Amino acid sequence: MKPIASRQNPKIKELRKLRRSRERAHRGLFLAEGEDLIAAAIAAGRPAVEGFRLAGTAIGGPDFEDVEADVLASVSTLGSGTRAIGVYEQRLAEPVGPLCVYLHGVADPGNVGTILRSALAFGASCVALGPGCADPHSPKAVRASMGAIFAVTIARVDDLGELPGERWALVAREGVPIDTLATNGPLTLLVGAEREGLPETVVKACHQTTHIPIASESLNAAMAATVALYETTRSSNGVPGRGARLGGLQPPAPPSRVPTS
Repeated sequence: MKPIASRQNPKIKELRKLRRSRERAHRGLFLAEGEDLIAAAIAAGRPAVEGFRLAGTAIGGPDFEDVEADVLASVSTLGSGTRAIGVYEQRLAEPVGPLCVYLHGVADPGNVGTILRSALAFGASCVALGPGCADPHSPKAVRASMGAIFAVTIARVDDLGELPGERWALVAREGVPIDTLATNGPLTLLVGAEREGLPETVVKACHQTTHIPIASESLNAAMAATVALYETTRSSNGVPGRGARLGGLQPPAPPSRVPTS
């Protein structure tokens, strides 16, 4: 089959539409660009609805269609262009334990994607998105996730009562240090926006208020979530992923490997 050579090809036009948030939400689809993300999807057992690759390469396997370089570049959201683009189904589920990360008002898609990556790294079972959060399926968030978008359970939450287990509100310089806390059951870490933090109503609905002891004024949301996940999952000898502060509850192992750089 000849490569797609026209920017006016109907399939190429549909790809461009998926760069828009409203179109992604309406169709329940999203784009993943680049060989690493395509490989992460394959490793996680997530088949592409459609796939397009630079003509002359074998990226994605036989189900990916060949596209001429200038046509593929016209769809890419990367400044340097891309060698492959896959279209994937959005998958949203209910929030689950034993370790969930809840985001409230985290509007930067790069932070949302990075938190997905950290959640996978430390074995969190879910990332739940509350009001005001960026679309985790936007191109920037998908890139920042480095493939974790395909391996981490993602949930939308309207009521904090949906969150599993104890709720720990991460609030700068308030409550007790996070490295002093432990729980014997499921846990949700709640993280707010970098400037506004968590609303007071959300903090009051939590079982604990905790902070990360630091010397500077603050951390951004992604860094704070990453440190909190480390402190929550590390063992007494400093090895992450043993679930010591979860009372021995071990978060499920990730279903696949994803790129690490």
